[in-house]
Amino acid sequence: MTRYLILIEDAGSNYSAYSPDLPGCVATGDDVEDVKKNMKEAIELHLQGLRDEELAIPESRTIAEYIAVT
Repeated sequence: MTRYLILIEDAGSNYSAYSPDLPGCVATGDDVEDVKKNMKEAIELHLQGLRDEELAIPESRTIAEYIAVT
């Protein structure tokens, strides 16, 4: 199993998400849980499309950290 980092943004009226390791793979949702579910489905479809086209599956390389500032 491969894990891909997703970034979730509050878009005001909904939430959006994307994965830096999978360009073009995005999703939206009404709340955080909804966008996470939709993003999981989007990643699965994205990867299946790459397999169908016999393209390379990108490795998960992105790392996220929080930096504390004062």
